[in-house]
Amino acid sequence: MKKRITLVLFILILISGVSAQTTFSGVLDSAVSMIAGAGDSPYFSFGFEEYANLRFQSRLREGATIYGAVNLLAAAGIPAVSLAGMGYNINSENFAAAIELERLYFRLRTEHLDFNGGLMRLPFGYGQVWGPSDFLNPRNPVKPDARPRAVLGASVTWYPINELKLLGFFSAPRDAFETEGKGSGFGISMDRHWDKASVQALYSFEIPFSANSSKYGIHRAGLSVKADIIIGFVMDVLYTYNHEAKTELDGLSFSAGFDYSFLDGNLIVLAEYLFNGEKSSTSVYGGGSFFNNHYLYTGFTYSFNEFTNMSLGLISCFDDVSFMPAVTVNHEMFQGVTLTISAQAPMDRDLFSNDGNKGELGPIRPGAGAGSHFNCNARVRIRF
Repeated sequence: MKKRITLVLFILILISGVSAQTTFSGVLDSAVSMIAGAGDSPYFSFGFEEYANLRFQSRLREGATIYGAVNLLAAAGIPAVSLAGMGYNINSENFAAAIELERLYFRLRTEHLDFNGGLMRLPFGYGQVWGPSDFLNPRNPVKPDARPRAVLGASVTWYPINELKLLGFFSAPRDAFETEGKGSGFGISMDRHWDKASVQALYSFEIPFSANSSKYGIHRAGLSVKADIIIGFVMDVLYTYNHEAKTELDGLSFSAGFDYSFLDGNLIVLAEYLFNGEKSSTSVYGGGSFFNNHYLYTGFTYSFNEFTNMSLGLISCFDDVSFMPAVTVNHEMFQGVTLTISAQAPMDRDLFSNDGNKGELGPIRPGAGAGSHFNCNARVRIRF
C-alpha cells in the first residue's frame, strides 16, 4: 500500500512538472458512522472513515487539458467491512486502506468541437433524484453520498449553434473482464436550451460481444425535459429494449417531479415520482438499485441562514409499503469547512406489526438476513 501511495504522488508531481498551468484541488472527509442493527447484524456498531479526493487539471497546450482524480481511503469498523467485501487491501491491524482511480481523461477543444477520452463521467438526463437516463452512472437516493461512477470511453461534442449540443459517445463494457455479458456501447444525444426550458434526446446501443450477451444487443432511447414555469418541472424517461428478453413495459423507467421555493427562497420543496420497470435502467436487472415499480421522493430544505440548512426527505415504495425517512443538517463552520450530520430510519409494515411483510426500504430487505433500524453519520469536509 505504501508503494502505491508513493507511486500516485510521484505521478502527480511528474504531471505538475509537465506544465506550469497545472492546478490541484480536492476534499478531505473525516467521518464517524453509527448503526443500530436488525436481524443478524450487531445490535450496535460504529465506524470511522478518512477519505481524500485529490484532483488535478493540467493544460498542455491552448486547446489540450488533462484531468485526473484519485481517491485515498482509510477505514475502521463498518466502512472497513465494506472495503474488505469489495476486495480492497487490508494492511494494518486497525484499519483497511485503499487507493482508487476515479478520473483520468483528456480533452481537446476547438471553437465548435470537443473530444474527450479516458476514464470519465458520461452523465445524461435532468432528473434530480432518480435519473433514469443516467444509465451509465446509476443513482440511488438511499445513498446520496455515493461517489458518481466513471466509465472508460470517449466522446465527441459539437456545438453547431449557441444553446445546441450534439454528443456522440462510446463506453467500454461494465464488466471489465467480459464474463457477465455486459457489452460496450455507443450512442448519441442532443441538448437544446432556451431561456425557460431544456430538452435532451438520447439513443444508445449495447453491442453483443460474448455468449452471455443479449444476442441482438440492447437498445436504449430516452427523453429528458426541464422547465422553469412558476415551479421547476423535470421529466426523465428511458426505454430499454432487449429482444432476447422480450422487453415490453418492463423496459420503461420514467420519473417526473417539481421543486418550488417559499419564504424568499429559504424553503425549497421537492417531489419526484419513479416508475421502475423490472428490466429498466433503474432496476437491479438493468444495473440500477430497485426491485419494485412505484416510488416517490418528497423533500424539504430550509436555510436558517447562509451558513446552516436542514433537509428532511422521505423515500416511499408503494408496492410493499416501505419507507426511508432521512434528515440532514449542514453547517459551514468557516470557509471551506463544512459539518454534515445525517440520519436514516428504515420502516416497513413488519416493523410495526411483526407480520412478516418486509419491504425493500425496511430494516431488513426481503431475502436478506441482516439490516439496520437506524443509521447516523457525522462528517467534517475540508475543501482545498
